[in-house]
Amino acid sequence: MEEQNPNPIRKIIHVDMDAFYASVEQMDHPEWRGKPLVVGGNESRGVVAAASYEARKFGIYSAMSSMIAARKCPNLIFARPRFDRYKEISEQIREVFYEYTDLVEPLSLDEAFLDVTENKKEIKSAILIAKQIRLKIKEKTGLNASAGVSYNKFLAKIASDLNKPNGQAYILPEDAEEFLEKLPIGKFFGIGKVTAEKMQEIGIHNGFDLKQFSLQFLTKKFGKSGLHYFNIVRGIHLSEVQPHRVRKSLSAENTFEKDLITDSEFEEALKAINKELLKRLRKSGVKGRTITLKIKYADFTQQTRSKTLDQYPEEETIWEIAKELLKQEELPKAVRLFGLGVSNLNITEEHQHFGEQLKIPFSRIGTFS
Repeated sequence: MEEQNPNPIRKIIHVDMDAFYASVEQMDHPEWRGKPLVVGGNESRGVVAAASYEARKFGIYSAMSSMIAARKCPNLIFARPRFDRYKEISEQIREVFYEYTDLVEPLSLDEAFLDVTENKKEIKSAILIAKQIRLKIKEKTGLNASAGVSYNKFLAKIASDLNKPNGQAYILPEDAEEFLEKLPIGKFFGIGKVTAEKMQEIGIHNGFDLKQFSLQFLTKKFGKSGLHYFNIVRGIHLSEVQPHRVRKSLSAENTFEKDLITDSEFEEALKAINKELLKRLRKSGVKGRTITLKIKYADFTQQTRSKTLDQYPEEETIWEIAKELLKQEELPKAVRLFGLGVSNLNITEEHQHFGEQLKIPFSRIGTFS
């Protein structure tokens, strides 16, 4: 009888749609194709939620102030977000994923991890699967996707950025450490701008530099994240694809066309956001014991106020607590954004399993479109 391998080869794909929101708008509005476009805000208010590749050539990116974006590109097109439409297409994309595997971990509407170690089509090559998935997404939605393939989620995520847009790449286990040694520290998935700057201050500019520091030093300098940094630069990341990611919070927010300055404006605006939050809670079927009010002022400073209850509140109670948080203390300046959310949800976290480091019998790092 043939002996079963207790540690089957892991083959992980990260699929990331290219400029998803902006690409949907350009697809649905042919007159916008090939032109610089952003989703979110307008010329004078709000922030950019997504930027087309044409807009990115002007140095425009997501989370940038709409006003700054407009200055960078006078002919910039502003499209209002249509999340129902984005969700509709996202569901079509996931249908493609499930043709190959049930081990799909969505990260957002436009990206996901897939474990295709054992897949429904019994295709041995994860690279071939990634290429088929991208082609099917294009046929089904008209949109381009990029993909990364490797033996863990961390490397697959990095690989998906190597040949964007509309391309894919793979990072092989025997080449992973050499690849990571050359990678600029700011390109490491999970190392943000602030952490990258802290690392650069102590001489860590790429993976090779990071590798020179001991686990003890990194833990002392970066706390629990130190172990993560120590492992990832060596190509070690044991987190498995989790098909049932646990939602930790649910919220709704709005950036206002004009800054709010009076109490009546505050309450009226918050009431509309509360109505949207309740709609989302009903649709998702979840409840939460912690209610949080998010306030962003006209000068972009931000504040949160929260209250945690012993029991899951009814809908009327959420509104009463929202008003209580609003009036907790006088708002010191004009408000540009309110957000209202719930956390401590009535969802039981599923047990998370972590596997051993496994190998894929590839021979080199490569990219192809």
